[in-house]
Amino acid sequence: MKFAIVGNAGSGKSTLAQKLALRHGVPMLDLDLVAFVPGEIAQPRDAGEARTMVEAFCRQHVGWIIEGCYANLIAACLPWLPKLILLDPGEQQCLANCRSRPWEPHKYPTPEQQQEKLPFLLEWVSGYYQRDGDLSLRGHLALLAGYSGAGIHLRSVPETDAEFDAMTGSE
Repeated sequence: MKFAIVGNAGSGKSTLAQKLALRHGVPMLDLDLVAFVPGEIAQPRDAGEARTMVEAFCRQHVGWIIEGCYANLIAACLPWLPKLILLDPGEQQCLANCRSRPWEPHKYPTPEQQQEKLPFLLEWVSGYYQRDGDLSLRGHLALLAGYSGAGIHLRSVPETDAEFDAMTGSE
């Protein structure tokens, strides 16, 4: 199975991706790892290089899960016809998830540095609902609307086996 998950920061993309990866035994790609230069906080990687990395990941694996807030990078995997999931639990849930998120050592050298960036992240999360472009709700809705493959707009991460089966089309 192939899944592409897009949504706001704090929407539960990583949680959903991890659950799907375990359930289906496929590798997962966190787009933050290709969108930014390793070892640098919020230093964007060249867009062409990031897209090439996504495409290489797709080619290397029969099944996979890709998750991130970057509509342009999610678009790079759509030729492989994944199930496209827009995860959109709403602003308050995204903010709460960001406030309670554990330290992400692949993004920040220390928990203190992650905590220092939290006010910026919370402001950015709230802006998702007003801004335009690849990192906005409007951009994500347009990606989903323009996709010719299977897609779904979820308001929460599935919790039960039945909810997962309904989302994935499994029985």
